[in-house]
Amino acid sequence: MRERLVVIGGDAAGMSAASQARRRKGPDELEVVAFERGRRTSYSACGIPYWIAGDATGPDKLIARTPEKHRARDIDVRLGTEVVEIDRDRGRVRTRDVLGAEEWTGYDQLVIATGAVPKRPPIPGIDADGVYGVQILDDGEDIIEALDRRPLRDAVVVGGGYIGVEMAEALLRHGLRVTLVERSEQPMATLDPDMGRLVREAMECLGITVVTGAPVREVLTGADGRVRAVATDGGEYPADVVVLGLGVAPNTGLARDAGLPIGAHGGLLTDRAMRVRGEEAIWAGGDCVEVLNLVSGGMQHIPLGTHANKQGRVIGTNIGGGYATFPGVVGTAVSKVCDLEIARTGLKESQARAAGLQYVTAVIESTSRAGYYPGAAPMTVKAIAERQTGRLLGLQIVGREGAGKRVDIGAVALTAGMTVEQMTALDLGYAPPFSPVWDPVLVAARKVDGKVRADGPGV
Repeated sequence: MRERLVVIGGDAAGMSAASQARRRKGPDELEVVAFERGRRTSYSACGIPYWIAGDATGPDKLIARTPEKHRARDIDVRLGTEVVEIDRDRGRVRTRDVLGAEEWTGYDQLVIATGAVPKRPPIPGIDADGVYGVQILDDGEDIIEALDRRPLRDAVVVGGGYIGVEMAEALLRHGLRVTLVERSEQPMATLDPDMGRLVREAMECLGITVVTGAPVREVLTGADGRVRAVATDGGEYPADVVVLGLGVAPNTGLARDAGLPIGAHGGLLTDRAMRVRGEEAIWAGGDCVEVLNLVSGGMQHIPLGTHANKQGRVIGTNIGGGYATFPGVVGTAVSKVCDLEIARTGLKESQARAAGLQYVTAVIESTSRAGYYPGAAPMTVKAIAERQTGRLLGLQIVGREGAGKRVDIGAVALTAGMTVEQMTALDLGYAPPFSPVWDPVLVAARKVDGKVRADGPGV
């Protein structure tokens, strides 16, 4: 008897699960129905700032697989259809289309891939005309239309995380005067403050005004209802357009209403096979779940397309009769603002303290290539190691061309549970156009290893 797989959410995790299940089971064994409330499937939200900046064309170029391509592979994609209720007892979901019509659809296996929602603090004016989030391709279209519709002079970006700094660059390249407002002491709060300060200095050199320690109190509007300024405790900043880069939260209201387990960070809890804990036929993946941090041992919400695609593949493999697991993450991320590359993996200092770990740190200055080779660019590398054991806990890099992807060395070392002493012996590729004789990551590992050997004071 043919089973039915129902997928809620048509982006990375959901459609990866649907596609992988379809590869393993044909239409005579498995019916696959995917509900997507938007107009598109399998798109790259990470590419939106680069589309707005002009580095990529869109939105079509940001779509990995269209609904038509999924349908050609016998996946029944239903756009403009939102799942509004999960009935676990009867194994069915209630949907509502754009016209308001509702119906029930039964399932044998259910995948929840509802993603995340942008954080919008309850401050006056946050929903005013001219205030935009950056979450789906429609948001990108709205921002580009606003930039093209009439001359704009001032932009305020609220939030100094990855999306915030990327959007600050995009708006700067449109010729706007850009102010970035961040409530923390430095932008890029995923870095330690000393490394975040380097990001701030680089942004200010580009002409971006960076205001820190300044939570937004109100978005001020004019008589026409459009945004005119952003107000903080420290002052008002003029704005013809405001972009919110405050991060996202797991979109788990539907799952919560169904009584499914939700973690401390608001995400669904699953086992290593990505099956929702306590359930036999319900799976979840992507930005709506919490994952194990392999370094700290705690659960964490890390909304990245890389994880979503991997988790979807794991789910589809298991539903299709195979066996796969998602072991966890080490928290790797990389971004850029103009020619400044920003990367991190593992734990920053505050996270190490929260995990009850004692540690030592080292910061080094180096270059991306041999110093005598043309184009050698500076970079700063910070390494964090566990006191006494020397286990690598985290790595942060801020630098110019050739700096960011070096963080992958740290990601591999963290996944393997390597010590910083072991890292210093890594046989990395070397030639003057690519690296100094001692790669900057290994220099940082060697320096922090010296502190471990000396049994430094820790923190």
